[in-house]
Amino acid sequence: MSRKITDEQWKAIIENNKEYDDQFFYAVKTTKVFCRPSCKSRVPNYNNVTIFDRAEDALQAGYRPCKRCKPGGYHLPDEEWVWQIETFIKENYTIHLTLRVIAEGCHGSPFHLHRVFKNRKGLTPIEYLQRKRIEKAMKYLLETNWSIRRIGELIGLPNPSHFATLFKKYKKQTPREFRKRKRSEV
Repeated sequence: MSRKITDEQWKAIIENNKEYDDQFFYAVKTTKVFCRPSCKSRVPNYNNVTIFDRAEDALQAGYRPCKRCKPGGYHLPDEEWVWQIETFIKENYTIHLTLRVIAEGCHGSPFHLHRVFKNRKGLTPIEYLQRKRIEKAMKYLLETNWSIRRIGELIGLPNPSHFATLFKKYKKQTPREFRKRKRSEV
């Protein structure tokens, strides 16, 4: 059964207090992950936290166990965690993402996240992020007349030369060349 968070519980979460472990579990609505109070993951937004007395209750409510703290002895299968990482990247590709930021958002250590993701997907989380950005840039290049600078900013690459270099790495041509070539084919 879920309930609202108390001030004492919130303090335990902020301080990563082990004394409260197994007394309650907290779930984060935005990530759909639940943790022990002592979890070292980034402190969630207070308004997104729901409290559960038992790990089983959080599971039944549709929350997944944190990869970092393994609440209630449960752990998220790697396949589900990789799906969670993909979803996090797809939803946040427009902001500055590093491996550490992705790991914090997905409740794991950067090294473990990198290893598991690469083993399952054949590419690193950062390579996956770059591909998502380039896919979105291609869509913008074909469907809009926006400037290259604006498109770069919209996909999280505000430096035009970095955007062009990354685009060329994946598409073997600059964004301008891609736009021109694709439009002439139509």
